[in-house]
This record gives sequence, structure tokens and C-alpha cells, in this order.
Amino acid sequence: MSATSWKAMDPTRRISFVAGVFFIITFVSAIGGVILYGPVLSDAGYIAGAGADARVSLGALFEVILVIANIGTAVALFPILKRQNEGVALGYVAARLIECTFIVVGIVSLLAVVALRQDAAGSDAGSLVTVGKSLVAVRDATFLLGPGFVAGFGNGLLLGYLMYRSGLVPRPMAVVGLVGGTLLCASGIAVLLGLIEAGSAWQGIATIPEIAWEGFLAIYLTFKGFKAAPILTDYPQRVLDGAVAATVVAAT
Repeated sequence: MSATSWKAMDPTRRISFVAGVFFIITFVSAIGGVILYGPVLSDAGYIAGAGADARVSLGALFEVILVIANIGTAVALFPILKRQNEGVALGYVAARLIECTFIVVGIVSLLAVVALRQDAAGSDAGSLVTVGKSLVAVRDATFLLGPGFVAGFGNGLLLGYLMYRSGLVPRPMAVVGLVGGTLLCASGIAVLLGLIEAGSAWQGIATIPEIAWEGFLAIYLTFKGFKAAPILTDYPQRVLDGAVAATVVAAT
């Protein structure tokens, strides 16, 4: 997109475009991180053997980008969503920050595995494996509580409610977000209580509506923009321009 076309774009369209791009980045970085983490997550003896450290470190970088993009979606949408319900919009921002906090703890735990594998040469292999399993377990717990629960509450329930009430996106898809958020939270609680296995088919099925909702937002906001809605009427140009500027600064 050229600088001229960006300046000519309606301010609300700029905000939706930036938010949509951030959602696309969350998809790419989240999937990339999980794939790159494969060796350390699947091999219990990774910490005591020959490890693909560069690959795991790259996965950590992908998740750092995921954290930035997650925050970017909330910062970009907040100036618009607060006109519908400022309290709920602020809750959405807070939920994104909490989710990112869990993700960062998971990143640190896996980087600790890499650091220990590099620095503990000659150490007792059994002790190392125990420590490695513990650190991976921490990462699994953060994934369950962050992307597996808080994301459902924030991105599904809170954002779905705001989008449904405001009419900024087609309401049937906002309903998918509400359903997806509910199922994701319920599956996270079920795993936490030991009712279902983490990564089981039941949890996978419960995740599908949330994935569909977030994928829809990524495409719709990027290429279509907000639907005409009452909360966009007479929205001050200076406020929208300031929101776009703040979003770009936060992203960089």
C-alpha cells in the first residue's frame, strides 16, 4: 500500500486495516512458533541430547512477534470499541495483556531449556531430563491458561460481544466468536480439572469456532473494513487519526 493511498483512506478503514493485519500476524506467528518448538516439546530427552537450539530460539522469536501482534489488535481496536462499551473494551485490552504475559512465561521456560542444554554439558543426564520436563510442563501450563483460556474469554466472549452489539462486523460471525470463546474457555477448564486430555480430539473440536472467528476477523478487517455502524457516525477525525498513529507507534 502506497503512502498516498494510506493518507486517502478513511480513518476508520485505517484502523480496521491495521487491526486485521495484526490478526494475520498472530495467526502466522502462533503457527510458526508451535511448529518450530516441535523438538523441545516432543522429545523428553532434548535437554540432555543433541538439540535443535537455533530452531527453538527462532520459535521464541515468533512468539515474541505474537505477543506484539496480540497487543496490537487490542490497541488498534480500543478507540473504536470503547464507544460501544468502554468497560468491556478495556477488559478486552486487559485480557490480551494477560494472555501475552502467559505466553512470555512460556517463552522464557523454553529458552531456559536451551540455555541449560548448552551450559550443562557433563552434568547428570537424569537430573537434566527432570529439569527439562519441568520447564516444558510450565510452558504447557502457560499455553493452557493463556491461548487456551484467556484468549477465549478476551478474543471470543468480550470482543465477540462488542462486535455483536456494535454491528461492526456481520452479527452471525460475532455469534461464532461468542460460541467459540465459550467453548474454548470450557475446554480449558475441562483440561485443568482433568476431565479431558490436553490436545485431545475434544479440545481440538472446541477450538475450531474460535479459530474460525479469529480467521474471519483477520480477513474481514484487512480487506473489507468495518460495517457501517452507529458508533462510527460523526466520530471525530482527530481522534481516529490519533488512534491510528498510536497503533503504528505501538507496533514499532
